[in-house]
Amino acid sequence: MEKYFFFAGLWGTKKWIISLNCVSKFWFKLLVFWLAVAGFAPARVLSQTSTNYLMSFVDARNEAGAASTYVRDVLPILLGKCFSCHNDQTKFLPNWSDYSTAYAERVEIKRRVWDSWQGRYYKEPMPAGNSPQCQAMTEADRQTIKRWVEQGAVYGVLPAQTTTASRTDRLDAGRRLFGTVCLPCHQANGQGVADRFPPLAGSDFLNADKQRAIQTLLNGREGEITVNGRKFNGSMPRLPFDDAQIASVLTYVFGSFGNSGQEVLPEEVKLLRAHNNVPAHNAKSVRTDNKPSQWE
Repeated sequence: MEKYFFFAGLWGTKKWIISLNCVSKFWFKLLVFWLAVAGFAPARVLSQTSTNYLMSFVDARNEAGAASTYVRDVLPILLGKCFSCHNDQTKFLPNWSDYSTAYAERVEIKRRVWDSWQGRYYKEPMPAGNSPQCQAMTEADRQTIKRWVEQGAVYGVLPAQTTTASRTDRLDAGRRLFGTVCLPCHQANGQGVADRFPPLAGSDFLNADKQRAIQTLLNGREGEITVNGRKFNGSMPRLPFDDAQIASVLTYVFGSFGNSGQEVLPEEVKLLRAHNNVPAHNAKSVRTDNKPSQWE
């Protein structure tokens, strides 16, 4: 009997703490909202403050799980499923890879990604149509974005940077990046989509020039290219990756799908980034070595 009262007391205390936390969060969010409306602080500063506050209540998680954050949970989804349209190069669509823009558009993002998909909003669901990005967007992805908006659209904390010093590290990091960002267009087997997205598997265009591949990720690419005898005329936006991320994903692609196995180092990306003054399809290739590729 004594044990029963002891555990009952613990449970009652936990419920009281959770209820208090919920009330505190409500008033805190209300304060953040009015400060934002009044223009006293930028959205990112306010949201980062709310992030730190919300993360401190680890025992008061809602039934959907831990709080979703932009940099950890939402940005990878946006890069993989929405970035082909919502990037910093499109003129008429907001760039959702920028947190301030995504925060300002958060309600509409939720409506298009979740409510329209559920048939509760009059606009077309996003990603639009029967695109590879739409097919790759899972219900779990949509729920993550929905939860992020409902929990206050917090910025969050950048994930801890893992070392990519060795080739093995880069292959592992590159595999994860490819699966998140590149797979919807280039597919899990690297074969791309016929007449829309060129193949990476055994690609003569890719393997012939490592520096051109780096420049494509740095600058984006548009215009007609010929890959394995087939013509493709589309565009690829530049990706907001750092030097280590570009080195990792290209090392993975070169080491997979029957490609040449070349290795890309962050130092090579850094060098080419310094020459990043013109679009990749007009830039002269800056070779960091004098060895011809086996594909040339």
